[in-house]
Amino acid sequence: MISSTDGAVTAAPLRTGFRWLQLAMGIVCMAMIANLQYGWTLFVDPIDHAHHWGRAAIQLAFTIFVVTETWLVPVEAWFVDKYGPRIVIMFGGVMIALSWILNSYADSLPLLYTAAVIGGIGAGAVYGTCVGNALKWFPDRRGLAAGATAAGFGAGAAITVVPIANMIASSGYQHAFLTFGIGQGVIVFILAFFIQPPRISIPPKKKQLNLPQTKIDFTPPQVLRAPIFWLMYLVFVMVASGGLMTAAQIAPIAHDFKIADTPVTLAGFQMAALTFAISLDRIFDGFGRPFFGFVSDTIGRENTMFIAFGTAALMLLTLSAYGHVPVVFVLATAVYFGVFGEIYSLFPATCGDTFGSAFATTNNGMLYTAKGTASLLVPLASVISTAYGWKAVFVVAVALNATAALMALFVIKPLRRSFILGKEAESAHTATTTAETETA
Repeated sequence: MISSTDGAVTAAPLRTGFRWLQLAMGIVCMAMIANLQYGWTLFVDPIDHAHHWGRAAIQLAFTIFVVTETWLVPVEAWFVDKYGPRIVIMFGGVMIALSWILNSYADSLPLLYTAAVIGGIGAGAVYGTCVGNALKWFPDRRGLAAGATAAGFGAGAAITVVPIANMIASSGYQHAFLTFGIGQGVIVFILAFFIQPPRISIPPKKKQLNLPQTKIDFTPPQVLRAPIFWLMYLVFVMVASGGLMTAAQIAPIAHDFKIADTPVTLAGFQMAALTFAISLDRIFDGFGRPFFGFVSDTIGRENTMFIAFGTAALMLLTLSAYGHVPVVFVLATAVYFGVFGEIYSLFPATCGDTFGSAFATTNNGMLYTAKGTASLLVPLASVISTAYGWKAVFVVAVALNATAALMALFVIKPLRRSFILGKEAESAHTATTTAETETA
């Protein structure tokens, strides 16, 4: 069933500050789950030193977490659209706390993997709910709202990485897991009591001509039958695979380029090239998500995708040719992650624009599974690099990003506009026919 939200519902005066407060609480919740992904690397070696399971076996827990976190979001999002965000975020808070508590006691790989599944379920519940809620509160600024929310996940770990590292060094990784696990879970659980969706449907501003936005709310089954959804899914996978590969392999790449420990000085700061690169990557990633979301609210989603994906291709090409130069490695990876993270703001915003607000959490959750699909392609980078070197990996990633940039501008843009206008015309015709039949 397709339901129209245009004209039938008019927005009551909004307490502007209240919806920004909702956004802020969502960002904090996202920051609380960021360590489950971005803080994990701090625990790998300490776990290995304690149990001698091997890095590969321990890192399998990370893969399990990412797949669980992404592929179960549509299920969790369905509960959000049906029962509201509060109960789902509370559930997520309990699960992320339980995950790290189990990690602190894990004395076997099966228990470590079980904790990864629990953590993935919890993180997905919080991630999908907070992004979906932001889309509902900000139909007029979907890019900015989704970007700011995603930035909490992208950069949230930057605040706690040093304290976690210090606690691991002073008290052991088990104590760090337990302390931060409980703390993160409690904060999410408490904030869940105050997070709520809009009580009414908020129509988008019609004056934003660069942002074709549907007047119809599409149900998840209807979205899955729409070719434009799968086209967006494909482009998401193409771009995400390169970014996840670079994030996972940045240390091996730096070591193979023999620059990992080479000092680099920028803006008065000096540190090893790899450390400098990772630090700047987190900062640029966190900044890029809301920035490109804001830009897309002004010049359009696909136009922004073209700029971001094109820049990503250029930076990967630079790494392929000059990545062995330490300062180039640091700056190119920073810029690359600055334009890579925007997929987590642009695609949710585009999904909301295309398929409406009523089922935005579930529909975006289905699109977000593209991240999990892309993660399965990451191991191919190791295979290609072993056979042909890292330059070959970069060439493949350049091709994917360049193709995605062209598809965004010349395929997704016209097809999405055609889809929106076509469905609205079809809905109007159906309504007119029904009215004439009832009159007759």
